[in-house]
Amino acid sequence: MRIALTGVSGFIGSVLARQLHEQGHQITGLVRPSSRRDHITELVDRFVIGEQAEQGCWDALLDGADVLIHNSVDWTPLKEHDVAAHWQTNLLGSLQLIRRAMPRQVIFMSTIAVHHDMRPRWNGVIDEDHPTRPGNLYGAYKAAIEAHLWAMHFSDGLRFTALRPCGVYGIDPRLDRSHGFQLMQKIRRGEAITRPGGGKFVHVEDVAAAAVACLGREEAEARVLNLVDCYARWADWGRLAGEVMGAEVEVDTSSPAEPKNQFSKDAVQSLGVRMDRGHHGIREHLRELFAIMNQAAVSPD
Repeated sequence: MRIALTGVSGFIGSVLARQLHEQGHQITGLVRPSSRRDHITELVDRFVIGEQAEQGCWDALLDGADVLIHNSVDWTPLKEHDVAAHWQTNLLGSLQLIRRAMPRQVIFMSTIAVHHDMRPRWNGVIDEDHPTRPGNLYGAYKAAIEAHLWAMHFSDGLRFTALRPCGVYGIDPRLDRSHGFQLMQKIRRGEAITRPGGGKFVHVEDVAAAAVACLGREEAEARVLNLVDCYARWADWGRLAGEVMGAEVEVDTSSPAEPKNQFSKDAVQSLGVRMDRGHHGIREHLRELFAIMNQAAVSPD
């Protein structure tokens, strides 16, 4: 297949490009003029330069494509709290791009952040049918796109899948943005890990695997998939990082060890994506990250 992929140079996009390439797919990747490409040059056979809301580049992006994987986000208006620009580039831009992609299959990278206020009558187990009540603009944008995907499916026959990853960890092309990097820097400085709470996490390789598993499969169409592996407190991250580094770490473990809610994995696991790395997966990631940091001679701030 030829895959049109937005956000190809980023964290999830670059891993997704590698998996698609390894599976024999051809990739047309959308990149911003300022985006680095050296880490994906051998994976992407055709680059299109432009922004996700720039209609002038869409025909080139979609030319010959069988599937659109829409993975990009314009973070600038979100960081600058420019709501009007966010609506224009992210919300309207995404909807228009998806509409242009029809009748191709569309895989949309949503987020578990479509949830914030979760209803207690679900008894703590949240599946894909739970109502979405986001708590920020990012989650609201993704939830709005999901709603329009359903509308386009029922009214126009759109073949879509929406993927909802939680906190994605793995080695980021920008190393300092990898989950655990700043934590290890703190440990190197001898600082205690006192951050309360925690969250749900999933490895970037599993997020990419879920997208690849949806390609051309009828059983993946008109579905929303939670991409959640495990819950971990920041205290757990600190403890695991200390073990990997061989360092004595003071860790505040006063936060609850279990979350209030669990997300069902049944839907994505039915497509053959396991989502079972658990804390072992976080430990292995931290081990890999620590080795890269040492090799790159990354020093404490």
